[in-house]
Amino acid sequence: MNARALYEALLDTDGPYEDVIAPWLGQAATDGYVERLRTAATHRDQWWTDKEEGWNLLRELYALSRVSDYLLLDPQLPPYLSLFTALGMTPFKQARFDPFLHEITEVEQAEDPDAPIEILDVRWPGLMLGELLFSRAGVRVRAGAAHAERGVADRWPIYWTHRRAHRPTRDLSQSWGSNSQWRTDFRLDYRTPDGDLLNVAEDAPIDGRPDRDPNDYGNLGPEERLLTPAERRELLCHRTFLRTPAAATGPDWAADLFPYEWRLPTDLEQCR
Repeated sequence: MNARALYEALLDTDGPYEDVIAPWLGQAATDGYVERLRTAATHRDQWWTDKEEGWNLLRELYALSRVSDYLLLDPQLPPYLSLFTALGMTPFKQARFDPFLHEITEVEQAEDPDAPIEILDVRWPGLMLGELLFSRAGVRVRAGAAHAERGVADRWPIYWTHRRAHRPTRDLSQSWGSNSQWRTDFRLDYRTPDGDLLNVAEDAPIDGRPDRDPNDYGNLGPEERLLTPAERRELLCHRTFLRTPAAATGPDWAADLFPYEWRLPTDLEQCR
């Protein structure tokens, strides 16, 4: 009983997605699947450090995210919501743009370059599993170029993501074999009473390790070293860039970045 089987069944079906999802959910209800997912709903106890159950749950959440990405290609909202709400997830709505909750799908460029990001339309709902962010809501926005550039914020590669219909994506499963790709971990972002915690299962300092040579390739890669601290934070918070980085030569340059292990300093856990 796993989400990989559901994903592969969805790829193979010629019928309505509900014909695949309904029996899978029936089996999930009898196998304690929902209770297993609920383990990830809070960040306390650092459940992800368990080398058996914790690591397996990280990979199961990743497989579920692949199901989510596939259903959103159309998007197939009725089966999408029926599946994930049955698994204990809650759709959310928020009128004000929040990088923790929202993924920009299209930018309408405002004439005033300083106009803040404003949500115009919600393309698909976001989902929370307790305190855990499972998927961000897809939103069309209006913004000045100082805050979000059309053609960058909505078209450059987006990380920690397997598939999107409208832009390149990057995650750690890509370029691996048919079985190895499913050992990818899900990114853990939590919204807690004490603030937002980003990518909590990883531990690489976003500005490099102060006890290591800044030119050490095991510290920050050559492309990452060309980014400013603010640009690195933008990439971690938004999972992409909102504006063209100063050193960038184009989207292909951005595709070579490796931000998957970054964490913010403990006093800077909020996305601005």
